Amino acid sequence: MAQRQFARAARIIGAAGAAVVIGAAVVNAATSDVSGDEARNNLTLIVPAAPGGGWDSVAREGQNALREGDVVGNTQVVNVPGAGGTIGLAQTIRRADDPATLMVMGTVMVGGIQVNDSTNTLEDVTPIARLADDYEVIVVPKDSPYKDMGDLVAAWEKDPGSISIGGGSLGGTEQLLAGMIAKDQGIDPAKVNYIPFPGGGEALTALLSGSVDVGMSTYNEFADQIESGNLRALGVSAEKPIDGIDAPTLAEQDIDAVLTNWRGVMAPPGISRRERAELTAIVEEMVRTPEWEDTLKRNRWDDTYQSGAEYEAFVDDEITRLNGLIDDLGL
Repeated sequence: MAQRQFARAARIIGAAGAAVVIGAAVVNAATSDVSGDEARNNLTLIVPAAPGGGWDSVAREGQNALREGDVVGNTQVVNVPGAGGTIGLAQTIRRADDPATLMVMGTVMVGGIQVNDSTNTLEDVTPIARLADDYEVIVVPKDSPYKDMGDLVAAWEKDPGSISIGGGSLGGTEQLLAGMIAKDQGIDPAKVNYIPFPGGGEALTALLSGSVDVGMSTYNEFADQIESGNLRALGVSAEKPIDGIDAPTLAEQDIDAVLTNWRGVMAPPGISRRERAELTAIVEEMVRTPEWEDTLKRNRWDDTYQSGAEYEAFVDDEITRLNGLIDDLGL
């Protein structure tokens, strides 16, 4: 994949400090024949974002499934936030030849690489698997004058810059979705007043405090506040209604803006074919556990597992699609 699709392979030095949460160790009876394998004994999951967001949820849900399913002995989650995931990407690249590290990534990182003009790209890491798809929700505080997307778009058309929209990092899913909605409704995407935050927690705080008018993120980051009545969901970026989410799709409100927030994992560069196969096997075992099945159900994630050549082809296509979208939107 990488050799065909990418031209840049330079590496930057330096990464943000990491906040580490170490999972409890368990004995893995299923791996007695590979007891010397590093990944089976002590696996590190790098989250290139702050705690509390979508990537962090994927890692910690995965950590639980790996532990409860006796897939690995010990798993630790390391948060390395910043620059649309590219700081975490740089740290993953610096772990070259490490067979016991996986980095959570997805739609946001593809956009973040281009918007931040990162010298590190997905060419520099090793594809392992796509895990699941999620969708974005547009929300406003309970006392907002916007009751549905029609109200929001009407105000947006009058003065695009007057409405502040809070979401994740520059080039991420939220900014892409805001641009897609604006363009579909005849609003110049370049005039969208988009305010990026390093994580879902910060975006939620800004929304509840009135620092931003509209919030965009995955449903689960806002779920508690929606269900408590503090936030009102105006629309979801899915093609069809989602079970458990009491909000209309954008399509149902005559807005053509369907956007999937997919999540996957990559390994550092330089690992051997056998080490890559072992990491893939670990992820495959994880997604078969009852704990991961429960994770998909609770978080309303679509099971879109892919690995090998199929995953590589998917990533190639997403890079082409999302980079084209960013160019089209002038972001």
